[in-house]
Amino acid sequence: MKKIYGSASEALKGLLFDGMFVAAGGFGLCGLPENLLQAIRVAGTQNLTFASNNAGGG
Repeated sequence: MKKIYGSASEALKGLLFDGMFVAAGGFGLCGLPENLLQAIRVAGTQNLTFASNNAGGG
């Protein structure tokens, strides 16, 4: 099944909860999940644990 969402917030609707663990991959700056992180912040979800294989930028 293929799902296409208009935004990260729309894709995350009903999935976020306080205290959850979020694992997000990436590869340097081209794989940084900016929209995902922003949508989680806007949702107000708290006490999260994040894991990523992305060292980020300088």
